[in-house]
Amino acid sequence: MAVCIAVIAKENYPLYIRSVPTENELKFHYTVHTSLDVVEEKISAVGKALVDQRELYLGLLYPTEDYKVYGYVTNSKVKFVIVVDSSNTSLRDNEIRSMFRKLHNSFTDVMCNPFYNPGDPIQSKAFDGMVSAMMVQAC
Repeated sequence: MAVCIAVIAKENYPLYIRSVPTENELKFHYTVHTSLDVVEEKISAVGKALVDQRELYLGLLYPTEDYKVYGYVTNSKVKFVIVVDSSNTSLRDNEIRSMFRKLHNSFTDVMCNPFYNPGDPIQSKAFDGMVSAMMVQAC
């Protein structure tokens, strides 16, 4: 089950963070921001190696005792982070990729909105509804 979904801007400030148990919201903010160091390491490692530059999915960033943190980076260096409950062993890698693809498509829709100023926090009801559906679906 996805317990937290975050969209982080190129400059590493949050555009959108949503967590399911709201009493642990500060803990998830901390988890997302600590994962940015791992994201930066993986991005720089990909830049040095001659691997496929179109691979946006970073995979498992790091596991903790309670959660697994996955990452994804767009071509414009916007980062998506999904925190998944470790007790959910049925969630496979291709399902995580599918969640990131849906998130990226919905983020693209937000960016295409002429009334959205890039860099502002995401307040789109459609985006929020899609994230809520992903969190419920992943249960």
